[in-house]
Amino acid sequence: MSSNRSFSRRSFLKTLGTVAAAAPFVTRGLMAQSPNSVLRHASFGASGQAWADLNDIAKFKEVQLVAVAEVDLNRTAELKKKFPDVKVYQDWRKMLDAEAKNIDSVNVSTPDHMHAIMGMSAMQLGKHLYGEKPLAHDLFEVRKLTDYAHKNGLVTQMGIQIHSASVYRMAVQLIQDGVIGKIKAVHSWCPKSWGDPTPRPDVSDPVPKDFDWDLWLGVCAEHPYIGNAYYHPANWRKRLDFGTGTFGDMGCHIFDPVFESLGLEAPISVRSEGPTPNRWNWALDSHINYVFQGTKHTAGRTLDVAWYDGAQSPPKDVLELLEGDERPNSGSIFAGTDGTMVLPHFTRPLLYPDKKYKDFKFPPVQNGDHYGEFVEACRGLCRTSAPFSYAGPLTEAVLLGGVASRFPKTRLKWNSAKLEFNEDEANKFVRREYRAGWRTEGLS
Repeated sequence: MSSNRSFSRRSFLKTLGTVAAAAPFVTRGLMAQSPNSVLRHASFGASGQAWADLNDIAKFKEVQLVAVAEVDLNRTAELKKKFPDVKVYQDWRKMLDAEAKNIDSVNVSTPDHMHAIMGMSAMQLGKHLYGEKPLAHDLFEVRKLTDYAHKNGLVTQMGIQIHSASVYRMAVQLIQDGVIGKIKAVHSWCPKSWGDPTPRPDVSDPVPKDFDWDLWLGVCAEHPYIGNAYYHPANWRKRLDFGTGTFGDMGCHIFDPVFESLGLEAPISVRSEGPTPNRWNWALDSHINYVFQGTKHTAGRTLDVAWYDGAQSPPKDVLELLEGDERPNSGSIFAGTDGTMVLPHFTRPLLYPDKKYKDFKFPPVQNGDHYGEFVEACRGLCRTSAPFSYAGPLTEAVLLGGVASRFPKTRLKWNSAKLEFNEDEANKFVRREYRAGWRTEGLS
């Protein structure tokens, strides 16, 4: 579909097909706007992932990009060139104060540590929210965002755009149709290395002009600014206070079809077999083992799910299920009672043994538009397929892996209802304290 083409109600619902019809959650606020109205939108962030998100939302003729907040004004030139009428704010709080009556929806596409405070502030003003993955930096924040969105009938969508791609939707259908039988175990991996075993440099560099470092720090404690992109614009993912490591970056993507196809909920326990973070940074080469309650799609009463990143990889006996084929760069292996499905990140699923499935006819599945789905849901025409009621529990499971990495070789039992572990030390990482002076309504 052309990026300039407008979605009609009929064509959009046809594109979404049965997956949208079976979406797990429909908000009470879907009909808050007329289908004929313009969706007035604002972005938290103007570059990087925010630039991609705001463009993919604003490409629809029903959307008007009204305002953008960006702490680094040096990164707004492209925005101003393409959207000369957009209002640019350096302080996102001032944007919300000034534009609350002029916007209907927002995207939060900033470093992880600011997702919760920005998203909650916008939702408290009644704004629909497209929130980038991971939904927030900490477990408590994720739960608060999820609960607030549900209770207040807001349209939400997490930025796991491949969720709407045909290859992931096909994988979900194959698992739920029982093509490889009941699932015995899942192994997921990504070779990215958002970690750093070295100590933080003991320096304090000058802050660049037109960059508000204090505002970038936001709810986090004061840190000296370090140049050479140590934090900004990308390496914040490696830093404990600001990012969530490789797992937080990619786990929400790669675990997504695992969660959806199997109908998983909160894990029972989590255990790290990899290295621990240092005082400042996430570790490299994570290996996390989860135990989930079994579902109607699993072979046992519980299901083992493993995650590997960096140099870590599924064990030899699991890779042998690929019958000599090369392991995809990133993806998941579903080991079933009747066969194996390999889901690369992201191309069409592969089925083994080849002798059994070589003539298998894959079901036709159309691509959806993750951003268009959000736009049309805000206009009351459909449901989102990755609302926070789905994306919240998914993100919580991912973030549990980060907590477990701090306690290697320890099986942490997780009580999702109480948001607590069986270990007091682990519970210290469920929720963090915000820097004094930051409003915390809804997040306390």
